[in-house]
Amino acid sequence: MPDLAPVLGVLAALVGIADTIPYVRDIVRGKTRPHRGTWLIWGVLAIVVFWSQRADGASWSLIMAGSQAVLTSLVFLLAIRRGEGGFSASDAALIALAGVGVIGWVIVDEPVIAVAGVMVADLVAAFMMAPKTYRDPGSETLAMFALASLGGALGAGAVGTVDPSLLAYPIYYCLVNAAIALLIYSRRAALRGARVRASVRVSRPAA
Repeated sequence: MPDLAPVLGVLAALVGIADTIPYVRDIVRGKTRPHRGTWLIWGVLAIVVFWSQRADGASWSLIMAGSQAVLTSLVFLLAIRRGEGGFSASDAALIALAGVGVIGWVIVDEPVIAVAGVMVADLVAAFMMAPKTYRDPGSETLAMFALASLGGALGAGAVGTVDPSLLAYPIYYCLVNAAIALLIYSRRAALRGARVRASVRVSRPAA
């Protein structure tokens, strides 16, 4: 049976590039407004994950991690000017909390605990953007998160071994991006339904 890990690793990286293209396009067009604090955390964490997995002996799965490190950093740079949020006291507190996870990776010489710290910090970043996404789902690009979820699944397959320290992050990455995509889709559907009901009420003739 052929070893699929190299193929899946390359596919994960290609999907990672593909999911960023529509996101960057929508940022430049002014349609998508990324949360600055979220992408700051995600950019730092992508770099952390790359070096963590490299130190833990990852091979082909590093392709996905490396591409994410570059791409999330690019989105953060665009978000500085074209994004929103990231400057409030609550944002600062959440960024500090995420920083605890990063520090945990630096000082703890145990791969599983280090990756857990990264996932906690990543979840904080997702939580930061959730209110904006719920309020204005049109300010995010659905395709980006749907494809990112697929990339996480491919990245997990690229690990090629049952190693919790290497599998945990790509599996988490798959699930959290799927959850964000579902939030965007469901909120858009709910708002469309509300607009349709409102237009029907307005157009209905009075008795």
